[in-house]
Amino acid sequence: MMGLAVYWTAIALMLLGFYAMIAHGNLMKKLIGLNLFQTAVILFFLAGSAKWGALVPIVPYAPGAPVMPERFMNPLPHALMLTAIVVLVATLGVALALLVRLSRRYGSFEEDAILERAE
Repeated sequence: MMGLAVYWTAIALMLLGFYAMIAHGNLMKKLIGLNLFQTAVILFFLAGSAKWGALVPIVPYAPGAPVMPERFMNPLPHALMLTAIVVLVATLGVALALLVRLSRRYGSFEEDAILERAE
């Protein structure tokens, strides 16, 4: 059961982020929920790609020894999640810039207040 703890943590973070995006009217809280959700997805993928006791494929293997691919870790999921982290940071930066603009123009982060003042 302890081996599954990281999966349960990722699922709990996903549900918490989803709840924050759906239940709150505050755009900043929605953004924090989106960030939690994205982080949980990255954690889930990295936990699924972990191979305990495996070797990193860039470390040179003993010369003359037979190469056994099952002993090496697959670097592709880690590279893809690194890209996902870059997308997460970029999304967060753009969303924060938009929230600053909305706050300056309408004076609030609440959806209802922004919609009232926009009309």
